[in-house]
Amino acid sequence: MKPRATKIVATIGPASSTPDVLTRMIAAGVDVVRLNFSHGKADDHVARAQMVRDAATACGREVAIMADLQGPKIRVGKFVEGKVELVKGEPFILDADCELGDRQRVGLDYKELPKDLKPGDVLLLNDGLIVLTVDRVVGSAIFTTVKVGGELSNNKGINKQGGGLSAPALTAKDMEDIKTAMRLGADYVAVSFPKSATDMAMARQLATIAGEAHGRKPKMIAKIERAEAIPRLQEILDASDGIMVARGDLAVEVGNAAVPALQKRMIRMARASNKLVITATQMMESMILNAVPTRAEVSDVANAVLDGTDAVMASAETAAGKYPVETVETMVAVCAEAEKSEHTSLDTDFVNVTFTRIDQSIAYGALFTAHHLRARAIVALTESGSTALWMSRHNIETPIYAMTPNLATQREAALFRNVHTLELARSQDREAVLGEVEKLLLAKGLVKKDDMIVVTWGEPMGQTGGTNALKITKIGER
Repeated sequence: MKPRATKIVATIGPASSTPDVLTRMIAAGVDVVRLNFSHGKADDHVARAQMVRDAATACGREVAIMADLQGPKIRVGKFVEGKVELVKGEPFILDADCELGDRQRVGLDYKELPKDLKPGDVLLLNDGLIVLTVDRVVGSAIFTTVKVGGELSNNKGINKQGGGLSAPALTAKDMEDIKTAMRLGADYVAVSFPKSATDMAMARQLATIAGEAHGRKPKMIAKIERAEAIPRLQEILDASDGIMVARGDLAVEVGNAAVPALQKRMIRMARASNKLVITATQMMESMILNAVPTRAEVSDVANAVLDGTDAVMASAETAAGKYPVETVETMVAVCAEAEKSEHTSLDTDFVNVTFTRIDQSIAYGALFTAHHLRARAIVALTESGSTALWMSRHNIETPIYAMTPNLATQREAALFRNVHTLELARSQDREAVLGEVEKLLLAKGLVKKDDMIVVTWGEPMGQTGGTNALKITKIGER
């Protein structure tokens, strides 16, 4: 059976932070485990990361760890009674100097917010469930009128409709959390609320410096959740290894109706730029409380798969929900079913394409050859994983196996669509290596005698970079 192409990212939290549950989730199909740095202390994340590694070892496979930075969460402060009820048409004040809130006003954790606002601006609180219109700003106080009321409780988030808040993408907490992420061996770092390529470059520099002592150089994921990021999407992509379609805050800033088309555009742009893309937020939201998803959620996941996303992500569903393992099993089933109806149009991908690098030409040649010869597998012998990544940017029915001696590459490639990693010892003996490739594929039951496979590698073998060879071979002819 063809292995599943779309990868599953699962957030761990109170519902999934035991060895038993985590092992069952990985066995069910989790490929990337997300550590949410908005919650928990540094030592908690380090302990959970070790638990992830142990659970993956128990399952006989490698998974990636993604450290998701909190970013500049702009929130209201606390209330004397924990919450208040805001009524449509009534006034309400957001005051940076207020200590404890009441029915008239509440404090702010981001003291610079009054400087970002003017009369007529619209503020969305608690994921857009409460809407306030700014009447005037006087010193530290923002005077508003409640446009859409409801219950407002401690520390709920604030967004400005249309974007435009000046808070930096990286806070002092994020900078410390990057150090923790490198200490625990994160393979990916997700940066919240980047507005430009500069934000991503700064995060990468900090992660590179922090990772040197641990031999780590993580891949950087830009979470697209600010309105300002949309017109700068290409430059952010160019400065990142991938993006996350973070539909929560993004929907609050640009409006729910705009998100589906933006999601499709972002997935398309990421693939065209040879970058990764994760689709996230509320994909199986109802499974926080229910063992079965809604039909709309199933369609949502399936459509992301058909759009070509590398991965779909569960957040609260696996971090705090009642059914973390069942959520993973459901997402796996939906992805596998959606992939059956994918349309492969590989030939059109190469029309008017100019190849400027030998290794990229070999990667595309392998895809073209495997597609037309109906090969059972494509094997990329790789140190860095680049060849497998390039191959994974195109829809092809043939599974891609990245065989590498590099543990970091095995884990990073866990996020690549349609790429499955296998460990292969480093050697400079080409014939011996090709023989091991056949043995490994046969031992895993991935091919059978007389199957056709396409293999790529670089010569001389055992060195990073420089894929320059392609071979078509039939299993059992050696």
